[in-house]
Amino acid sequence: MADDDLPPFRRMPVPEALAWLAEHGEPVDPRPGIDTASLRERFPHLAAVRCDDAVIPTADGPVAARWYVDPTAAVAGPAFVWIHGGAFIGGHLDMPEANWVSLEFAARGVPVLSVDYRKCLGGVHHPAPARDVAAAWAYARAEVEARTGVPAARLCLGGASAGGALAGGLLQRLTATPDALPVRAVLVYPVLHPNGPAANADLDLDSPHGQLALNYAGSETALRDPLAFAGMGDGAGFPPTLIVVCEHDDLRPSGEAFARTLETAGREIELYCEPGAAHAHIDQPGADDALRTLERMRAWLCR
Repeated sequence: MADDDLPPFRRMPVPEALAWLAEHGEPVDPRPGIDTASLRERFPHLAAVRCDDAVIPTADGPVAARWYVDPTAAVAGPAFVWIHGGAFIGGHLDMPEANWVSLEFAARGVPVLSVDYRKCLGGVHHPAPARDVAAAWAYARAEVEARTGVPAARLCLGGASAGGALAGGLLQRLTATPDALPVRAVLVYPVLHPNGPAANADLDLDSPHGQLALNYAGSETALRDPLAFAGMGDGAGFPPTLIVVCEHDDLRPSGEAFARTLETAGREIELYCEPGAAHAHIDQPGADDALRTLERMRAWLCR
């Protein structure tokens, strides 16, 4: 996408973009062919997937979610709770990283609950999004068998980019209650450290990465909280985890460093680097690298 085609907030410095999004909301994605009807037309194997919107009540207000189930597909084993990305300030259930990914998994026999969360705009910071995904996880465990036929003991968790940070923080929280842990986890091009490109907590507040991390955390103290950035923890108690990084991604060091943390902690870990790919590649429906990553994810979940 050329710079002239970018939505206004993507051409602004981070502080101005935050104010613009808080006032105007996220603009419609201008790409053609990414709505559900178009995806079904482009990819006929998605035609039978049933999509059912859900609202998860929380003390802070409702959380939007969507179930994806293909009644014609043989259930592959697990079900999957999936959290999209968006730099903690954007993203939604209709973006391809949420919707297309969920359609593809359901068509392959892995039912999905795709979940949204509050964005860090207008004074919202951690732990607000974390509370939303924790509520979604509890809801999924209570509802998954009735919705999909898959028992809660076969429920997996994953997220991409900022969603990977939220999934990582939720995994850290769930280590205190091991019976509630997912059977497997997937973190795709995740940001697991405040300074993702350097895989540490030393922020460069002149950089967009640093500004977005502090906007998410809300305070310098929270930057070092493993419930916000799992890379600040020791990885103890994590379930078997697949980490997907991209060859051409500034956040690649964060995923690679956390894979080493999990390995040191004696956890089952698989690190996969998608060759030639850039950040957010699974937000591109039908792209070869996106399809390879989805198949790697599916194989891991169904192992």
